[in-house]
Amino acid sequence: QVQLVESGGGLVQPGGSLRLSCAASGRAFSTYNLGWFRQAPGKEREFVAAISQSRYNTYYADSVKGRFTISRDNAKNTMYLQMNALKPEDTAVYYCAARTTGTMTNIGRRYDYWGQGTQVTVSS
Repeated sequence: QVQLVESGGGLVQPGGSLRLSCAASGRAFSTYNLGWFRQAPGKEREFVAAISQSRYNTYYADSVKGRFTISRDNAKNTMYLQMNALKPEDTAVYYCAARTTGTMTNIGRRYDYWGQGTQVTVSS
């Protein structure tokens, strides 16, 4: 069983920045492909970014490319999402997810474990 805990959400003005963290339990963290997803009120969950086991391969949704950066520290069992130039449309609950088999993916149903989510609100 893998437990994922997100932190770092909050209220920020448009154009501001936030850094989300996702801390994972277990010893096999370095073998997982990881991802960030988000869900806004009244909308379906959508892919944000993914990172491979080795951390050298990353993949972003077009809506966040150039503004968000996904990274991981396998020694700390932690994944991050640096979010810059935030827009009101980035407002959502952000979830981290871990995939224990297979490759990096933007398809949510292929992930095995999910965190409880952290709220990000972008508003003036």
